[in-house]
Amino acid sequence: MYRFHWNDDGAALVEYGMLIGLIAVVCLVAVTTLGTEISTAFSRYAVDLTSI
Repeated sequence: MYRFHWNDDGAALVEYGMLIGLIAVVCLVAVTTLGTEISTAFSRYAVDLTSI
């Protein structure tokens, strides 16, 4: 029983999993926001080019 008390491998694995999940969410939000901004910029450029 004493041996299992000091084994923190499972806790570290859960922490790494949560960290990877958080990084994935941040990347998803960044890519979504950046994609919207790029789409808006290209739409503006397309309108400007057709008016020339």
